[in-house]
Amino acid sequence: MPDLGALLVQADARHLPLRDESVQCVVTSPPYWGLRDYGTLGQLGLEPTPEEYVANMVEVFREVRRVLRPGGTLWLNLGDSYAASRSGPIGASTLMGDKHHAQHESRKAKEAAGRPNSRWRFDPWGLKPKDLVGIPWRVAFALQMDGWYLRSDIIWHKPNPMPESVGDRPTKAHEYLFLLTKSERYFYDADAIKEPVSGTAHARGSGVHPKSAPAGSGVRANESFSAAVRELVDERNKRDVWTVASRPYSGAHFATFPEALVEPCIKAGSRPGDVVLDPFNGSGTTGRVALRLGRSYVGADISREYLAEQAVRRLDGVQMEAVL
Repeated sequence: MPDLGALLVQADARHLPLRDESVQCVVTSPPYWGLRDYGTLGQLGLEPTPEEYVANMVEVFREVRRVLRPGGTLWLNLGDSYAASRSGPIGASTLMGDKHHAQHESRKAKEAAGRPNSRWRFDPWGLKPKDLVGIPWRVAFALQMDGWYLRSDIIWHKPNPMPESVGDRPTKAHEYLFLLTKSERYFYDADAIKEPVSGTAHARGSGVHPKSAPAGSGVRANESFSAAVRELVDERNKRDVWTVASRPYSGAHFATFPEALVEPCIKAGSRPGDVVLDPFNGSGTTGRVALRLGRSYVGADISREYLAEQAVRRLDGVQMEAVL
């Protein structure tokens, strides 16, 4: 891996051409289940059942765990789908709100409903038409069972969600970003992503706030904590609800997540000079942020078209290597 450079490889995410324990931080957003066909042979996301999708994700991140350092972190963004037909994985992610996709799936759902012998494929999980599938949590729990440490479920709150033509449920305005680790102890730079607080916050310590123990109250205050909270602070530990507006991208790759969502992941999960990986490179958002923050980057994608036409345009000085 070149110092502070970017290496793009054409590869299936389940078979990464990387050395064991060569990556410090992984930030990625795999294809969502049942959302769209990217027209690439071997692509993930079009499995006929959610069980098969989850099994493939476990296989992908088992390979990611192999290349991740013991103290490394995985930041995994996943959107959900709705079961909308009896004939297959018909679900529309509310992140993209792809109008043409939704119309297409609606037609397929109506066609399937009219078949007298339609076989219900979601029986193992009891899913019915219109059910929220719960893909993000199914994947997260499966990864936990496979050995990953599930450390945090971060809510990506989108203040500008895609409008939905639904009248029987709230409009979806969030997605999940999971923080998973390979080991119990790992690198995490909390100071790098601290957030501003209101003007009334106090520093934290290990005791009782002095105002809670006024003279004559009979309550014994902890002196060490009293000393710690005398001064106001202007930063606090980052919370697990991140408000980040989604951003349009004019390229051919529809599913892009915003740089503002990626930045705190890389800042907290790596040091300058470390290697950051995205096994689903797509349009190269993770790579752009990694290079801007002084990290090296490896992006893998099964589609040579996306690597050549999208990521190369967005990443300056990329070394392109095809791995078949």
